[in-house]
Amino acid sequence: MAALLFGGYSGQAFSPLGEKGRFVLPPLFRNAVKKSSDGKVLCLDKHPRFTCLVGFGLSRQLELEAQLDREEDRAGPEFDRDTRAQQLFGFTRVPFDDSGRFVLPDHLRMLANVDDALFFQGGGRSFTIWNPAELMKMDDGWAAAKAACAQFQAEGGKGK
Repeated sequence: MAALLFGGYSGQAFSPLGEKGRFVLPPLFRNAVKKSSDGKVLCLDKHPRFTCLVGFGLSRQLELEAQLDREEDRAGPEFDRDTRAQQLFGFTRVPFDDSGRFVLPDHLRMLANVDDALFFQGGGRSFTIWNPAELMKMDDGWAAAKAACAQFQAEGGKGK
């Protein structure tokens, strides 16, 4: 039932690395993940093309199964369903507390070159999470996200 109320992820936010090596899932994204996950579980994975992470709630699992079926229908008999399923469902479930604090697993930090800050960019069914330095390497299609990230950094990371 909670998934019916979920309206997607939009907006931008910023989180500097905090005490005990934790980041904070900003309220804008935290509330959407809670609705989508029916609780406090953030799903994270390496973005398939960019040097960043992709985040979403548990309700996306049904959508991923439908995506897998569509891809198999389009590709035909050469489709390797097992490998593609591993790619789609290999995400990590990361718990967060009531304040949104979470520990980013080391393997995800490495895959996205995460340092001491995260920039969150809404993307509808999911959102991206960037090391600001990696985001700044992106082309002009990311100009608005880059400008928002730079502003959050200039303000001392107070982007919620």
